[in-house]
Amino acid sequence: MRRNSAWACELKGINVVHYRENQKYRLTFSCDFHKTFGLLSKDYPLLSDEEIRHEYTILEKSRKDPQAFGELYEKYFDKIFNFIYRQTDDEELTADLCSQTFLNALNNVNRFEFRGVPVSAWLYRIAANEVNKHYRKQKATRVFSIEEIRVKELVEIGSDGPDEELVQRMISYLKELPTEMLEVLELRFFEDKDFKEIAYILNITESGAKMRTYRALDRLRKNFKLSIKYDGKK
Repeated sequence: MRRNSAWACELKGINVVHYRENQKYRLTFSCDFHKTFGLLSKDYPLLSDEEIRHEYTILEKSRKDPQAFGELYEKYFDKIFNFIYRQTDDEELTADLCSQTFLNALNNVNRFEFRGVPVSAWLYRIAANEVNKHYRKQKATRVFSIEEIRVKELVEIGSDGPDEELVQRMISYLKELPTEMLEVLELRFFEDKDFKEIAYILNITESGAKMRTYRALDRLRKNFKLSIKYDGKK
């Protein structure tokens, strides 16, 4: 990893450079193992109607003034970068795909249609398409970056700390899951997306998003003997 790495994204006059000191983007979990896999039905944080309207206003302004798009770029750059990085484990490739994502978004802002989801879901959808396009073009195996320290946060069982053997098994097993299952787990638990957004991002039905998530968690439950509650809400 290079020190003082800089990534620039030029979007029709917008030139924003992001610097990261001795830092590599990695998968971030914010809750422990039981909470993550026991609260499939939890209420995920949603933007308020006022916040959503504000973002739509920004998009409207961007159609005439590309500089206005910079606010959305600043707000979502890190999230989109992390989302892509987890599927590439390659800093420079991620920077390229992330820049292309925002460039495509700005170039297609006139085609954006309200579908009842936040603007961020639209950006995630473009990012997912860019990642898929890359792997199809390169005919390469998709990579999902799973860091041991983050998995330990998921498997914090008992007062003695995480079971190291379980951690390693979990890492290996997650990497072997089909891509469609990893996609929904990433969006559901690591990106805190509700099923409506997941469906929009992956271009599937909402019921399809729920079913994929249920099947992925069912595999984990059977292999790791977890107690998983699932009622399919949100």
